[in-house]
Amino acid sequence: MKSKKTSPKQQPEPATKLPLRDPEDVRWQMQEVQLAITRRAYELFEARGGEHGHDWEDWFRAESELLRPVSISTLEANDRTSICANVFGFEENDLKVSIEPRRVTILGKKGISVTESEGGKVEYIDWYPDQILKIIDLGTDVVPKSSTVELQAGVLKFELPKAVAQKVESASAAA
Repeated sequence: MKSKKTSPKQQPEPATKLPLRDPEDVRWQMQEVQLAITRRAYELFEARGGEHGHDWEDWFRAESELLRPVSISTLEANDRTSICANVFGFEENDLKVSIEPRRVTILGKKGISVTESEGGKVEYIDWYPDQILKIIDLGTDVVPKSSTVELQAGVLKFELPKAVAQKVESASAAA
């Protein structure tokens, strides 16, 4: 009879609540990223000798070089919208999140990791883009002040109460 080794159950990483940022502040911070994309798209245009007709191609290539892709999943219920966004590799202090009635914005920038060696400091170079800019347009109005955002194991989890559901609850409570 074979013996069964039992491995200790790994506890899931605890969820960290992220503070919501003012949407206007996040828009201002987004401008730096958008400007970098614009510069890179123009460099690609110039590298082709200024040949017109490839502006979208240049823009999408610049985005893919500078921004890390973020996959999302959305779940709609009668009273809320739940969103999960894959931001693996980003820590809570690397991310800025804002919620508006019809939009969620995720802005992230990883700091440079530095490792020390005997001869001094050596910077770790990650060839994968170190920035996130993801704007998620919502199909219904949500209540930003009642929303929550948590980061757990590289996934941002949004719980967004729908505005319609809160209006219905208020009306039935008043009756």
